[in-house]
Amino acid sequence: MNYRRIIAAAAAVALITCSMSSCGKDSGTEPVGGEQSTSSEIKDNTEETTEASEEEETEETDEKETEAKTTKASGEDKTDTTTEAASAADSSAASTDSKSTGAASSSSTTNAASGGSSSGSSGGSSSEKATEAPAAATEAPTEAEPEPEFAAEVTFNGAPTVVKGSNVTIEGNRVIVTAGGKYLFSGSTGDGQICVSTATEEKVKIVLAGVNITCQSGPAVFINEAKKCTVEVLDGTDNYLSDSMKDKVYDGVIFSNDTLRIKGGGRLEVTAGNRHGIASDDDVIFEGGNVTVTSVKSGIYAHDDITINDGNLTVRGGSNGIKSRGSINVNGGVLCVSGGTKEEKSSIYATGVFNYTGGCVYAAGNKVTAPTNTAYPYAVASLSTPGAGGRELGIFINGVQQIGFTPHNDYRCIMVLSPNFGIGAEAGFAFNDNYYAGYNLTDTQNVFNIE
Repeated sequence: MNYRRIIAAAAAVALITCSMSSCGKDSGTEPVGGEQSTSSEIKDNTEETTEASEEEETEETDEKETEAKTTKASGEDKTDTTTEAASAADSSAASTDSKSTGAASSSSTTNAASGGSSSGSSGGSSSEKATEAPAAATEAPTEAEPEPEFAAEVTFNGAPTVVKGSNVTIEGNRVIVTAGGKYLFSGSTGDGQICVSTATEEKVKIVLAGVNITCQSGPAVFINEAKKCTVEVLDGTDNYLSDSMKDKVYDGVIFSNDTLRIKGGGRLEVTAGNRHGIASDDDVIFEGGNVTVTSVKSGIYAHDDITINDGNLTVRGGSNGIKSRGSINVNGGVLCVSGGTKEEKSSIYATGVFNYTGGCVYAAGNKVTAPTNTAYPYAVASLSTPGAGGRELGIFINGVQQIGFTPHNDYRCIMVLSPNFGIGAEAGFAFNDNYYAGYNLTDTQNVFNIE
């Protein structure tokens, strides 16, 4: 080590100094110790000192080489240490960065969680949504079950039976509809009834799909209570309704206390043995159907209005064919109507106004209510010789037959309303095996006397 060389050098210097000091004083001064040194002793001492110095230099050289090796080794160690330290520092820095990043990520996660929590109040976190999305993508779509078309289906086989559905009850031979909805009826009975009795705001549709119902104690179809009831005649089906008991209150084969609508593309035949065929204490509205009504009183009767928008109607009334205590409104469809045999009875009778905007009306009776308002000219023929009931009556416009129908009673008056009529058109009539023509329309209301 360095301190050993320094000590050896210091010792050699001290020894030489002492020798020189002793030589300089020469004799005259006695050495400490009492004995005087000789030159040979000095030489010996000098040689020893030189040898010691050489030994120390050798040691010093060896020590320097050792130190150099040590230093080199130490340098290598230091390099390794430095490298390790640098790696440790890098690792520490990376750890620190990782921690910082982790902290930032944690902060971001916290913020995201916070945001997710915030969004969770309106539907869950984004991570949950991300997890749920694939499941939703792979999940097979679930189709909602279609709602049944009919609330209930009922068939008459003598007695009524509820095939399926609800909101209907059976009381003896009566089927009572108790809630709004659409109901399907089929089958036949010699004594039965369809009754509608719901809350005042309920809307009901009765679908006739091949029924033959006679009621011995009132209407075959009785709308006791409903906001509005529609009787639909299912396309492609034949339906028969009739009554027989005398009832002056519920006085129709189809009777309604509320507004009654009739529609559909099927066939409906109504036969009234009591009074009216189709009757309502409110309005009667036709929107379709091939309907034939035969009655001992009025074929169609309403305390309020009768409106015909569409359909093919053949009406044979024992008194009036069609009677309204309100207004009559014909906007479409085809109407062939004949009235009773009494002189005061009409094929068409309205207490209020009679509005005509379209469709075709062919009427034969003893009297008729002429249109109050009309979009087209019309013709009324007064017959001096009554037309015979049970025989075909032909109506012609400009020589082309428009229709041929058979009034069930004798008649003295014929009325024709048609969009094919116009000023200058020619009206013709064929009855009692004769053809009467040459009646030209010159005005809106055209009345001809046929002798």
